[in-house]
Amino acid sequence: MRILVAEDNVENQEIIRRRLERAGHQVSIAANGLEAVEMAKAQKPELILMDISMPIMSGIEATLAIRGAAELRDTPVIALTAHAMEGDEARCLSVGCDAFATKPIRFAELLALIEKIREARSAKAKSA
Repeated sequence: MRILVAEDNVENQEIIRRRLERAGHQVSIAANGLEAVEMAKAQKPELILMDISMPIMSGIEATLAIRGAAELRDTPVIALTAHAMEGDEARCLSVGCDAFATKPIRFAELLALIEKIREARSAKAKSA
């Protein structure tokens, strides 16, 4: 899958990139929410991993902008956060995220979630 990772921490960017590429995915990195929106519009990724706490534009704001773009409306977004507070998951899902994961990332779980999303997209494409 072509995956856009929106993450402001450089160390996390590289860890996520290496793990996803090792699993066979093509990865692009955005360092903030605004960059994520711009890259998503230009690259049309198949999935976006969105850190919620980022500079310039938060992951929540970026997800709202992505959901507002007709060509990206159906792109799956998985919210990522290191500071999971009560209500965060509901808030992320309410703005259009498809799933929610906490940091540190449990890569086996994340890869299983990505595969589930890939399979759902494939089934949807076949039925269309």
